[in-house]
Amino acid sequence: MSSRVRKAGLAFLAATLTFAGTAYGVTRPAAADVVAQLNATQLVADMGAGWNLGNALEANNNGIPSETAWGNPVVTQALIDRVRASGFKTIRIPVSYLGNIGAGPNYPVNAAWLNRIQEVVDYAHSRGLYVLINMHGDGYKSVTGSWLICDAADQTTIRDKYQKVWQQIATRFQSYNDHLIFESMNENFDGQYGNPTQPCYSNINAYNQVFVDTVRRTGGANASRWLLVPGWNTNIDHTVGSGFVLPTDQNRSSSVPANEQRIMISVHYYDPWDFAGQEDGTITQWGAGATNPAKKSVWGQEDFLDGQMKKMYDKFVTRGYPVFVGEYGSIDKTTYDSTNNRYRADYARAVVATAKKYGAATAYWDNGWNGQHGFGLFNRSTTTVTQQGIIDAIMSAVGGQPTPPTTPPTTPPTTPPTTPPTTPPTTSPGGAGACRVSSTVNAWNTGLTTSITITNTGTAAINGWSLAFTLAAGQTIVSGWSATYAPTSGTVTATNAGYNGTLAPGGSAAIGYQANHSGNAAAPTNFRLNGVACS
Repeated sequence: MSSRVRKAGLAFLAATLTFAGTAYGVTRPAAADVVAQLNATQLVADMGAGWNLGNALEANNNGIPSETAWGNPVVTQALIDRVRASGFKTIRIPVSYLGNIGAGPNYPVNAAWLNRIQEVVDYAHSRGLYVLINMHGDGYKSVTGSWLICDAADQTTIRDKYQKVWQQIATRFQSYNDHLIFESMNENFDGQYGNPTQPCYSNINAYNQVFVDTVRRTGGANASRWLLVPGWNTNIDHTVGSGFVLPTDQNRSSSVPANEQRIMISVHYYDPWDFAGQEDGTITQWGAGATNPAKKSVWGQEDFLDGQMKKMYDKFVTRGYPVFVGEYGSIDKTTYDSTNNRYRADYARAVVATAKKYGAATAYWDNGWNGQHGFGLFNRSTTTVTQQGIIDAIMSAVGGQPTPPTTPPTTPPTTPPTTPPTTPPTTSPGGAGACRVSSTVNAWNTGLTTSITITNTGTAAINGWSLAFTLAAGQTIVSGWSATYAPTSGTVTATNAGYNGTLAPGGSAAIGYQANHSGNAAAPTNFRLNGVACS
């Protein structure tokens, strides 16, 4: 079953809260660096673990896109940095256009809206992440102002409008490197959960062809970048079936080797729906580790998942077309079953591992909602992790982190990561006793997180700092936030980030890291700030 019911229900519930107002930002310059073109296998490996910035740029208020309309805060660089520090290498950014499209024949997209889309893209693209943007809600009959409707009467006008809008999007991002991927649309179908209908499926295929032709003809990096196209409602069975037609790619750059593709296939995975999205609380467990048969679905377990991913492999991957599972995930049902998060982690781990086995990349659906029936992994207001156990499961499956703990740490990191400092330390503390450091360790069987607070107890400001400390034997840092860490074991130096390098007298900075350990989860020792021992 499609995720449409799940997303629409939460979206319109949030919309009733009447959050309004879209924040627009300034335009950032496009990235001009060149990334070596990757083949399908290399691309999937390089994309790593993916995450969806859901219910943000595709949200709308009465048909006018507004990133805060469904209850989420304005997207920030700090949020994207937190997602990146958690191990995600790909961010999918759903986007709606709707009432921000002007009248024909040119159908101009509101410039401020394009600027804001570009700004959010830059939050991730400038950090070296893969970024996917699409046309998300314009094809839903349930959304006010939708128009990309496959069974509408005037398909000529629809295709013309679709072409004009994508031409503007593609032109705006023409110079961005291959870390930016365009997705033609999202879960487009006739709104009836059954077998595909004709000519509706033919129109969806036609939209995909218009999309590919339009993007390629804008030139620049668009002539060779990867493009993502879905089948009927991103449903696996209906995409491998006879109704889906791959678009031709006759206008791509001659720099692309003739035996390689630049088309990806998009599908979503929320099976079994009674576990992943149904909100009645009956089915709360999943997989071979389930302990209560009454709380486990009668279908959609590991063998079914394997079979579905194999279908995509046999149909597309073997022909050089990589697959992207652009959405998957399961809602929080801990109010019905306190063990639910364990099975949510098991489910995420299995989806990512099985997709990887069959040559597909994945992106977890996060709608920004934490608590009952939410998909959230992060608190977007405080830019903190809320579901470390699920993130650990994803990273272990994709190969980014070790196997997750049975009991995740109870205190997640609380400060956003950022980029390395732009200037070296220039001012030392005022002498011995001018700095104070406190640390808190949350450990589990093979891992730990350590939160460190640095306080300037001197009388002069510190402009740029490096904190040296010693890890216990057998510990190795695997990720960190709010500082850069080198090396990853032994005596480590944490160097300030760009935003926290100045410590006024009495001022503090909070940093931290996640580490593996081989039985010794002791706190770090021998703290020295800019060479001076701290109390």
